[in-house]
Order: sequence, then C-alpha cells, then structure tokens
Amino acid sequence: MSGAAVEMIEGGGDSRPEALCRDIVAAVERVFVGKRDVVEEVLVAILARGHVLFEDVPGVGKTTLARAFAHALGLSHHRIQFASDLLPADIVGVSIWDGQARQFEFKPGPVFCNVLLADEINRTTPRTQSALLEAMAEGRVTVDGHTHTLPAPFVVLATQNPREFHGTYPLPESQLDRFLLRVSVGYLEAEQELALIAAHGAPTDPPAPVAHRSGVESLQRAAESVHVAREVLAYLHALAHATRGHRALELGLSTRAAIGFYRAVQARALVTGRSYATPDDVQRMFLPIASHRVVAAGGGSSSGRAAVDAVLHQILESIAPPL
Repeated sequence: MSGAAVEMIEGGGDSRPEALCRDIVAAVERVFVGKRDVVEEVLVAILARGHVLFEDVPGVGKTTLARAFAHALGLSHHRIQFASDLLPADIVGVSIWDGQARQFEFKPGPVFCNVLLADEINRTTPRTQSALLEAMAEGRVTVDGHTHTLPAPFVVLATQNPREFHGTYPLPESQLDRFLLRVSVGYLEAEQELALIAAHGAPTDPPAPVAHRSGVESLQRAAESVHVAREVLAYLHALAHATRGHRALELGLSTRAAIGFYRAVQARALVTGRSYATPDDVQRMFLPIASHRVVAAGGGSSSGRAAVDAVLHQILESIAPPL
C-alpha cells in the first residue's frame, strides 16, 4: 500500500487499517448479530464515501444496524423518521429572522451530522426526498441562496419498505443513483433468531466507539490507495457495460455508478484485509451496486426486482473473470 494506506490511526491497539476494520465489524456485531456479510457491505460503502439504501420488510434490524454503525465509528449522528407531512426545511434547516441582529440566522437541520439515519425514506413525498440530493451528492446544502457545507465524513444510511407497502412513494432514479449500495438484511437463521427471541431482542446499549472521525477518514484514504490491476478494472467495466446493452434492461449502469463500483471494490479489498482487489471483489459488489440502478425493460417497479436480479446473475455468469 501507499503511504496514505498505511497511515497510523490515532488511538491504542493495532492501528493498521485492516485491524481497525475488524474492530469496527466486531463492535457492530455485538448489537447486530448473525449478518456479517451485511455489516461488511455497510462498512464498504462508508469507506468508499458512499451511501446505503436498506430495502427490506420492517422489523429485521435495519435501524439497529445503522445506529450501531454510528456509535462504533464514533461519529455524530441524527435520525429522521420520514413521514408524509415532513418538509424539506425539516431536513436541511431554515433561516429565521433575528430581530436584534436585524438579519436572518440559519438554523441547521438534522442533516448536519456525520451519519444520517433516514428511516423509511419512501414514506415522504418526492419533494422532501429531493432535499437530500445535494447533500448526498456534494456534501452540502443550499438554503435561501446560501451554501452550507456538511461535516465530513458524511453518510446517509436510509431504510425503505418495499414499494408495495401502503403509503409509500417510489424513489426516483436520480436519487437511487446517489446510493452506492442497496443492501437487503433478510431474516436470521433459525438458531440465531431463537436466541434473539429468548433474549427479548438485541442489546439496547449501543457499542462503544472503536474509531473516530479522523480514523474513519484515514480508512477512506487507505481504501482509495488499494491497487486494482488493469485486468480487474477491465472485468469491472465489462460487467457495467453489459447492463447497458442487455435486451431485458431498459436502463443500465451510468458512468457515475461505474466509478462507485470501482471505489466499492477497493473498499471491499481493504475490509477483507488486502491491499489489492481481486475478481471476487468485483463479483461480490456487482449486485449491491447494480440492483437498485438498472431498470427492467417495460417498467421499473419493484415487482420486477426478482427479474432484474436474475438478469444481473445472468450477466455475471456470461462474462468470465480474469485468471
């Protein structure tokens, strides 16, 4: 790794990037058990400077997972419960007239934090959903013509119920594209679920911080320095390109999505303890990167989600990885 990749993380203990990644995963798993692959995918998105969309039925621990990450990373965090009457100002903030100073004073909204938990994001109107677009894409918000920079790092961990649930508003493609990964938590294995039921649910105490802001930023820089061989990059590009010409897909991966794909592959290599990316990293990140971005020919409703995933699996099988 380059100098940036091996930069020492402040604090005690093993300060190597791969060791800190293990510590973060272990801390989250003290609260969110039985889903290591999901925990690692969320960490990948954070290290790749991306946002995560959790799409699943209610009650499988999406909110618990997002809150556990905020605590384990030692970052400031806020939670917004999205509802039909939520307004954009409730998210980004508002300018209020100060009579004594005779000027408007900006009161920042909950988006001003490091980790924003956007709970049930598709239960609010498209107008309010769009209030997050600039924040997610550029790390800033504009209110009354004035631009305000958000704290860094900034990550949105958003949950949404399946679209067929009552009272939901589908996220537009432009906003879906801002989420680096779509993650499905799913149900626990039987034995793990039995233990959780007997314990009356997950522990209520959040995990102790094992990182902090500068440590997370150091991990992000380390991820950016992971080596991706030209053959692995060509394989990544071939998969992205295949989504654009497939007869069963109306919309494939954009160039922005391909860049995010590349960053996610680098981050996954770091999380798994390597300084170089492999074709397996590409294969493992392809569906989380693509499943919420591509649109099936003839319509993009969630009723075609299984069909979309089947097409993506077909693309994976049709393109041979480099040896």
